[in-house]
Amino acid sequence: MPVRYYDWIAHFGRRTPDKIAVVDLASQRRLSYSQFDRRISRLASHLREKLGVKRGDRVAVLALNTSDTLEVQFACFRIGAVFLPLNNRLTVPELQFIVGDSAPTVMIHDTDLAEVALAVAKLCNVSSALLFGPGGSYEAAIAAAKPLGTSEVVTLDDISTIMYTSGTTGQPKGAIITHGMTFWNCVNLGGPAFISPSTVLLTVLPLFHTGGLNCYTNPVLHSGGTVLIMRAFDPGQALQLISDASNGINQFFGVPSIYQFMAQHPAFATADFSRLVIGGVGGAPMPVPLLKVWEERGVALQQGYGMTETSPAVLTLDKEDAVRKAGSSGKPVLHTEVRIVRPDGSDADVGELGELWVRGPNVTPGYWNRPDANASSFTDGWLHTGDATRVDAEGFYYIVDRWKDMYISGGENVYPAEVENVLHQIPAIAEAAVIGVPNEQWGEVGMAIVAVRPGHTLAAEAIHAHCAANLARFKCPRLIEFVEALPRNATGKIHKPTLRNHFGVSKATDAARAIAS
Repeated sequence: MPVRYYDWIAHFGRRTPDKIAVVDLASQRRLSYSQFDRRISRLASHLREKLGVKRGDRVAVLALNTSDTLEVQFACFRIGAVFLPLNNRLTVPELQFIVGDSAPTVMIHDTDLAEVALAVAKLCNVSSALLFGPGGSYEAAIAAAKPLGTSEVVTLDDISTIMYTSGTTGQPKGAIITHGMTFWNCVNLGGPAFISPSTVLLTVLPLFHTGGLNCYTNPVLHSGGTVLIMRAFDPGQALQLISDASNGINQFFGVPSIYQFMAQHPAFATADFSRLVIGGVGGAPMPVPLLKVWEERGVALQQGYGMTETSPAVLTLDKEDAVRKAGSSGKPVLHTEVRIVRPDGSDADVGELGELWVRGPNVTPGYWNRPDANASSFTDGWLHTGDATRVDAEGFYYIVDRWKDMYISGGENVYPAEVENVLHQIPAIAEAAVIGVPNEQWGEVGMAIVAVRPGHTLAAEAIHAHCAANLARFKCPRLIEFVEALPRNATGKIHKPTLRNHFGVSKATDAARAIAS
């Protein structure tokens, strides 16, 4: 018999009703657990009774960070609907595919993204929309609704969320997130991240991303702690908020670029980090020199590894080992199994490079509408991560490289196939390939290697403009290189190792120079 899902917010609404659950920093709205619970109840009632949202229906959110997004998540949980957070950095064509694939019945959005949200909703025939913010239809709906009568009975095996990640085929894949995956991530991170009812977290990563939502926003709310939500990351504001003792912030999580921006800010030298129990880092490898900069300020950053498909925690490095094992992602979290596998499917030896496979209750059951991806991504319940990994004699894991072509820019995964598809929309391009090249600020940035059709001319500025109109900024290649033809292997496939060898290292300095200019 599957275990039932239980409502964390309703629980703490009864147990610690006056304790602050969330603080929306942009609006300065502070909600106690009882207030948070009541708003979620009325929203759930409106979705079900007025908008006709049924069990299994998807509810989309396109917004900058706000506590309202969390209300939508928990309201969906109460009526058995599926929460669909949308990447607010994507363009209308990119969102059109995702919304068309997931077919939500409601689009909830904020004022800043209203034009994009409504355009996508119209293109995809989304039947209803709600607007966040003062005077918006979202607040009016909560004010007019009655509390939810009866919550839907759901189990840990039921779908709670669909979170889209870029795909190697050029189209995003919707990773299915169950209630159980979210619960087990709360359990898996609770110990290593020292999460408790006394935790006060500053959330700066976007809530559409598993990093913002689950590292550590959901785990902190699951424990009855407090979450302060920043609408969009600002390094100076983050340092000021952490330094201000009245906020009581003792927990923080970011990708490497966020820690770099904070370390480069003038206020970093005098910021007060004395209350920080932990500073977590994930999303991309953390440069060792940057780790040492933070270590000198008394903060031992705790590295980890995970994926959207693993809810996300897989590996964490205890803060006691942060300096001694710099560069490692740590050891497996509690309710998770990992293997390092050779190409023939056998287990790799200590120190030997192989692909990381993951199995456990925190792993996705599959992808939305993608039986092809499900068939190729799993073996006997083991998820193939696509990441080249090794383990040392002490059991510490190191993510060395990616088997696939994906690269990480500023903590965001970029799959070259998706960018290449957009490049090939330009008539003058004969062929194109995209690789990631090293960059001090972003970790990696994209480089497009392009061959132009005979008799055509094409300027780099035209390529940049086309990409900017069709891709999120972090996906747009920062560098363009023109060649007569791309190298291919014996089967005719473009040979990216040759491109990386020729452009990847030798052009890294040029990439940094181009971005700086």
